[in-house]
Amino acid sequence: MTENFSVLFVLAWQNTKMAALCAEFGDLVQIKKQLISVISLCKDRGLLHSAKASELAFALDPLPKDELPSPPPFTEEDAQDLDAVTLAKSYFDLKEYDRAAYFLRACCSQKAYFLYMYSRYLSGEKKKDDETVDSLGPLEKGQVRNEALRELRVELSKKHSAGELDGFALYLYGVVLRKLDLLKEAVDVLVEALHALPLHWGAWLELSNLVTNIDMLKSLSLPDCWVKDFFMAQMYTELQMIKEALQKYHSLIQGGFSKSTYIISQIAVAYHNIRDIDQALALFNELREQDPCRIDNMDTFSNLLYVKGMKPELSYLAHNLVEIDKYRVETCCVIGNYYSLRSQHEKAALYFQRALKLNPRCLGAWTLMGHEYMEMKNTSAAIQAYRHAIEVNKRDYRAWYGLGQTYEILKMPFYCLYYYRKAHQLRPNDSRMLVALGESYEKLSQQGEAKKCYWRAYSVGDVEKMALLKLAKLHEQLNESDDAARCYMFYIQDIFSCAEQLEHAEVSTALRYLGQYYFKNKLYDEASLCAQRCCDYNDAREEGKALLRQISQVRDQTETPSADLFAPLSNNNTPVRRVSPLNLISFTP
Repeated sequence: MTENFSVLFVLAWQNTKMAALCAEFGDLVQIKKQLISVISLCKDRGLLHSAKASELAFALDPLPKDELPSPPPFTEEDAQDLDAVTLAKSYFDLKEYDRAAYFLRACCSQKAYFLYMYSRYLSGEKKKDDETVDSLGPLEKGQVRNEALRELRVELSKKHSAGELDGFALYLYGVVLRKLDLLKEAVDVLVEALHALPLHWGAWLELSNLVTNIDMLKSLSLPDCWVKDFFMAQMYTELQMIKEALQKYHSLIQGGFSKSTYIISQIAVAYHNIRDIDQALALFNELREQDPCRIDNMDTFSNLLYVKGMKPELSYLAHNLVEIDKYRVETCCVIGNYYSLRSQHEKAALYFQRALKLNPRCLGAWTLMGHEYMEMKNTSAAIQAYRHAIEVNKRDYRAWYGLGQTYEILKMPFYCLYYYRKAHQLRPNDSRMLVALGESYEKLSQQGEAKKCYWRAYSVGDVEKMALLKLAKLHEQLNESDDAARCYMFYIQDIFSCAEQLEHAEVSTALRYLGQYYFKNKLYDEASLCAQRCCDYNDAREEGKALLRQISQVRDQTETPSADLFAPLSNNNTPVRRVSPLNLISFTP
């Protein structure tokens, strides 16, 4: 729980019953009141990202003067601690955390106790960073611990056992447990914090970092509150359940948050995760028009511009963010992507390192730095970077996939298989993971498993148009000519249907094989058509001409009706209708 953790929603009144808090989602007036209250509550506790609550409040209609929420109740303990809290908060805002904690040590109110413990926590975080920033690089920095954590855990544990922690303190206790890798205890405490303060978005975010799969998500006993819809939408995105996430976000838009820039950004991230690049770019451009000085999520936007090779747009974005705040993590990642697109990988890695100095738990920076080390052939550093990314978030399929690629370069197929399996578990419908798995199985001489992976990759939608080609070549190596021909046929039709045949170098390979296959089976019309199409490609032209000469020499029997080789497959018109078909069902996992 550092300043990087956003707080969207906090309880409007500390002593209000949960039933009054969890307003029905349709009651936008009540939600607006809670969002207005959140800003002052966050500031009182030093949670600086209360601006996130303002984003959602701004998306709702303004309230009339008589509907504005009243100030929170002021207890006798708050009155006694007022001077000390005011002084300590001033020091806290100046990041003099030890000084703030000193003046809060004798206070007894709940607000003062949270600020006291939070100051000690942030003091430990600051000292940890100060001790490592000069002496160690970013690869070692993540291994350094906050020395205050164990002491904080002992004190919070005693208060917890006595039932003296409010929702905010429970939240801090959960964060301390997570930092100490006591994950099961952290989940239990954070769920308890949510039941105490259902509208505290910081606790929801912390919990989201600990949920590893959908089964664990379903097993959690979460409060039934409107904030839960935002949490579930984010979790669906994290767990790559993009269809469900988009449904949730669209229902939130229809529920009254149509102007929310937060929801627009989350939908754009969801489209980014399913590689719907054009839709994601359109949403990010809309987001930039509504909030041109926004920095949040701009690193994801730069990833999309990088994939599309949009160098001028990426350059403009980088310069714009430098003008706004050049010391933000997202700005460093955007600049790193820009240099990577220009193939200046050393400079790119330098900026990703700067991002990690600002935030050692920046997932995107670790992964992207691993990619840069891969480009520089520094496999050991790449492995370290990817492993740090996994430590930050075990659900990051890109880090698992990157480790698989790294060990593939090192010719260690058993390691490849392990990491590609992990990536596939996180992205079961991503054809790239399946193709990588198939290649690993093939190197390990497990051809049966490789066939299943390639066919599954084709079935879920092969984005790179390589699965059928690899499956056909595997059948060819195993002398399964009928199966290879069928796969090459599917491959050619797939390529021609999306108008990529002139750009795809392997079309000539498929045409050469099919030409020879049909010739051997005395299907001279189909063989002739394949040979003619081979002549369109430089690397297959001579073989195509040679095959045409062979066909003309042996064509002394009755001509068979010619088939349109590149027409869509049907029951009545397919070039391989006279050969035994593949039993594709056996290859489906």
